Amino acid sequence: MEALTDLHAAQPFWIWLALGVLLLAVEAAFSTEWLLWPAVSAGVVAVVTALNVQLGFAGEVALFAALTLAATLLSRRLIQQVNPSDAPDINARDTRLIGQRAQVVQAFVDGRGRVFVSGAEWVAEIEGATPAEGDSVIVEGMDGPKLKVRAA
Repeated sequence: MEALTDLHAAQPFWIWLALGVLLLAVEAAFSTEWLLWPAVSAGVVAVVTALNVQLGFAGEVALFAALTLAATLLSRRLIQQVNPSDAPDINARDTRLIGQRAQVVQAFVDGRGRVFVSGAEWVAEIEGATPAEGDSVIVEGMDGPKLKVRAA
């Protein structure tokens, strides 16, 4: 243990820089999205030690912890502003269909028919008046692989 404390006392910059590079390498390899800010914080502590700010090991660890916590919390707030959770997922094609206009390609019989929307045909269900082939309907929701539609 004494060897580690002697190494840190002699080369604190390289210890913190190595920790930052190691964390960044793990982040790049596994894309955890959790190790980026600790890696940056370790880099900042390395720069602080390079500037000969004498914090001692406990002060450096406290600075590292505070920077990691602050950067993580601020980045989460920024991500929520840039990418709100109520925005539709571009990969969730089904939910993006809701509210879109579709064209009836097969007449509705007993409330069931087929519609064309977003480049594909879908089985659709409608309640009430049944539109004719070629008419437009609005997608209101989904029930498994079937679209729930209403007259436009």
